[in-house]
Amino acid sequence: MSNKRESMVTIDISNVQTANELHLLLKEKLEFPDFYGENWDAFWDAITGLISMPNKLVFIGWSGFEKKLPSDAKIMKQCFIDYNEEFPTLKCDFFFNYHEN
Repeated sequence: MSNKRESMVTIDISNVQTANELHLLLKEKLEFPDFYGENWDAFWDAITGLISMPNKLVFIGWSGFEKKLPSDAKIMKQCFIDYNEEFPTLKCDFFFNYHEN
């Protein structure tokens, strides 16, 4: 796992229509390896052992995303909560209800 931590990463999920699109966007923005499996188990493995999470992660368009893909929104949010509980020294502040200006 890389020691380099970005201070903040912003991900615009307002146009995401499918879980696959979400995983591809997460892969790109969080710099997951090419072999990322594009599912929630692979996501957990990536954030807990393959990459360094940023200090702050901001999601733009969360409320619309949550309406389109409620189960994926719930799973992703729980992954981040679990991450901060399991890795308190690597805590990442997550902003899910960020509103566009």
